[in-house]
Amino acid sequence: IKNVKTALRSFGKVKVFAAQSTVYVDFLSEDADISAAVGILKKVFGFSSLCRAYRADYDFEKAKEETAEYLKFDLMSKKTFKVVAKRADKHYPYNSMQIGALMGEYLLDRFSNLSVDLHNPEITVYVEVREGNLYVHANPEKGAGGRPSGTSGHGLLMLSGGIDSPVAGYKMARRGMRLSAIHFESPPYTSDRAKMKVEKLAKKLAVYSSEIKLYVVEFTEIQEKIRDLCREDLFTVIMRRVMLRIANNVAEKCGAGAIITGESLGQVASQTMNAIICTDKVSRLPVFRPLIGDDKQEIIDISARIDTYETSIEPYEDCC
Repeated sequence: IKNVKTALRSFGKVKVFAAQSTVYVDFLSEDADISAAVGILKKVFGFSSLCRAYRADYDFEKAKEETAEYLKFDLMSKKTFKVVAKRADKHYPYNSMQIGALMGEYLLDRFSNLSVDLHNPEITVYVEVREGNLYVHANPEKGAGGRPSGTSGHGLLMLSGGIDSPVAGYKMARRGMRLSAIHFESPPYTSDRAKMKVEKLAKKLAVYSSEIKLYVVEFTEIQEKIRDLCREDLFTVIMRRVMLRIANNVAEKCGAGAIITGESLGQVASQTMNAIICTDKVSRLPVFRPLIGDDKQEIIDISARIDTYETSIEPYEDCC
């Protein structure tokens, strides 16, 4: 409920409440853009489905007329339908079977194009009577699934600016993990545009994770020391070990209980099993790698779906 309220901050006064495994969102502003709100709510984790519902009159004779009017265009474009009724309000004069039969009979008379198909209808009309209210809606739309953000702890995402790390953050957020993020910059080798790109990615991820606090660490001096003092063939793995040590410190200060990275096994030389084992030796916290078994194309496909791909491929260098 908190995540829904956060997602709908720009929609004016909204009443959000739960009853019998269903979350209700009631827009109290008459000019609220319901279509835009549904688009936003489809990105809120924890909902298997969602639907736009009409609160019809509690009087069933009036409710039948309102249902036909509300779903008119959907029903006129289909050939088969059925009615599913749920009566949580036991004071209502009709039971579920009666509501379904009477509503179905009325719609069948109103729409000559329709016939009843109880097994595989093109459209299902739902009538739900709950606590003094009667709601009608058609087929539900698919929700984001997963678990509500914040129900599975707090993780610190190592956000590089590439394709992989935003997808890793998305996948952990989908499992209910609240996200913070850390980014390493190396001015003058990296530009302000590179940092702006990462800030943009964090904002896109925040759509799914309610909000993200981004920590930016200046890494230039450390990288130069590694370059000057360490073997060249070990540069990358040593750099990643130092990054992970810093990420552990930041995670402990911000209350995160795990580090999240976008590594995929064998994708590059620093992501071989031996390199990952070597890197992890310095971590006091568990390191989650949700992409570890994914192919690059699978990662790209998710990146495109969650709207981070075009930002990730902007040609600004990261400190790696």
